[in-house]
Amino acid sequence: MPELPEVEVTRQSFASRIAGARIAAVRMGKPLRWPLGVAPESLVGQSVRQVRRRGKYLLLDLDHGVLLLHLGMSGSLNFATQQSAPGKHDHMDIETTQGCLRLHDPRRFGAAVWSRSEQQDPALKLLGQLGMEPLSDEFAIEAFAKGLKQRSAAIKQVLLAGDVVVGVGNIYASEALFLSGIRPTLRAQKLSMPRIIKLHAAIRSVLARAVAKGGSTLRDFVSAQGKTGHFQLEASVYARQGQACHICASPIRQIKQGQRSTFFCPTCQKH
Repeated sequence: MPELPEVEVTRQSFASRIAGARIAAVRMGKPLRWPLGVAPESLVGQSVRQVRRRGKYLLLDLDHGVLLLHLGMSGSLNFATQQSAPGKHDHMDIETTQGCLRLHDPRRFGAAVWSRSEQQDPALKLLGQLGMEPLSDEFAIEAFAKGLKQRSAAIKQVLLAGDVVVGVGNIYASEALFLSGIRPTLRAQKLSMPRIIKLHAAIRSVLARAVAKGGSTLRDFVSAQGKTGHFQLEASVYARQGQACHICASPIRQIKQGQRSTFFCPTCQKH
């Protein structure tokens, strides 16, 4: 599924082009994971002030309220001056004075939800329990360490949970743990402060590098300009099971954690 870098790349690919646009029409297709929560025509006439990101959600600030978009497992957004006729898996079109924003989602796990504000439901329910943003100043080492010390689960699982730090999905958790030399099965509360500092820096580095590379395209991710990502081409451990570690030449191993595949180097990553 699209993770934080892919969502941020998507945001960057259309945010400046849609900012200030006035909504002329809204077309909704088959139902998505949650209802829009307001009549589509009530959005007509409003302007898109800016596009922000919170975790894996994109937030379109309107004149009245905020529209939350989630790409689900396989969704993508496309913004173009003109769109072709909507296809079977095109579930929302927002026609604006500057172009049309289309949500394409073959599996319909994505969402488009309007909320009066971030401080009220449904936005509060969806965003209220999210952890710190890893690419912001809010991601402080002290707060990160405090959160980890309160968790007895494996560090990989804690990173994926998203309540300590948000958006470190499966690909990037494996890569950050490799970069910091930490075994993914180590209990979070067992991490020493020096190792927490290394992990903190690794998370920032891996996510920033992924954004710079356009995210990861494993199946069908494309930005709102139709561009694929390239981070997966330089992954150190993710999906490299059996291949030699770039550092020590040991074979990369694959295990299952919480029904998700984890990749690590048994030599470079210590308990």
